[in-house]
Amino acid sequence: MVTETSSREIRTVVSGMSFTECPRWHDDRLWFVDFYTHVVCSVAEDGTDLRTEAEVPKQPSGLGWLPDGRLLVVSMKDRRVLRREADGSLVTHADVSEHVTGHPNDMVIDEQGRGWLGSFGFDLMGGADVTTAGLLRIDPDGTVTRVAEDLWFPNGSVLTPDGGTLLVDETFGNRVSAFDVDADGSLGPRRDWAVFGKPPTARGLQDALAQLKVAPDGCGLDADGCLWVADALGGRALRVREGGEIVDEVAPGSGVFACMLGGADGRTLFLCCAPDFDEHARSSAREAQIRAVRVDVPHAGRP
Repeated sequence: MVTETSSREIRTVVSGMSFTECPRWHDDRLWFVDFYTHVVCSVAEDGTDLRTEAEVPKQPSGLGWLPDGRLLVVSMKDRRVLRREADGSLVTHADVSEHVTGHPNDMVIDEQGRGWLGSFGFDLMGGADVTTAGLLRIDPDGTVTRVAEDLWFPNGSVLTPDGGTLLVDETFGNRVSAFDVDADGSLGPRRDWAVFGKPPTARGLQDALAQLKVAPDGCGLDADGCLWVADALGGRALRVREGGEIVDEVAPGSGVFACMLGGADGRTLFLCCAPDFDEHARSSAREAQIRAVRVDVPHAGRP
């Protein structure tokens, strides 16, 4: 049964952004990217002390940190993963241009500094037909390895607390997939973790979108093993148990494209909100927000 959320207070943390994505709680601050102003930002839990941490002219996306504390950020439009050095400069950590079709997007970094990176697979903003994509592993030295195939827009990803399972949202697949992670970073076979409907049979973008029951985008894991999933078409964040049961829902009254648990006690659910995901509309407006709501079960796993 889905929990009633109407009595919960949903507060605004940040406003006046273009399109926020990839929220991460790190060093007692919320980090996130703003796609169309091309910045990585951080902010205090209460919304004060907003800082620009890095500028990524080719559009930032997924965030993570190496064991030594250096920031990694995906640069979407030139298909690179960048690394911020101690002096603040950004250098190429990995060039993934030969390994992706469409923009690289979200990623998760493990405690060893290995990253798993998804990609669109097709020209979403150009309205191209939907095709599947692979999943990449980026090793700490920047080596790129393709570790999974035939995923429907692999997007937000998390690692379980033991590092042994990788969960990947497939935005166009109506599902969340799971992979066992071997000690060397290779992945076992894909399996269903949560299924909301069948993968699309249509390839035309609008027809494929119409076949989605849930479009899982960004996500975050909690200490009970449930996954908070942003439904990119449903204007909500869903708390999902393994097997696909939806046990909680937060609907802030706008589109929700990413979410993450954080805050001082790990019980603040941060929501990246915007009216839609249209690149032209969002790049020309400043209507995006990060909102927050309190939940009962704290954060777990990575990011």
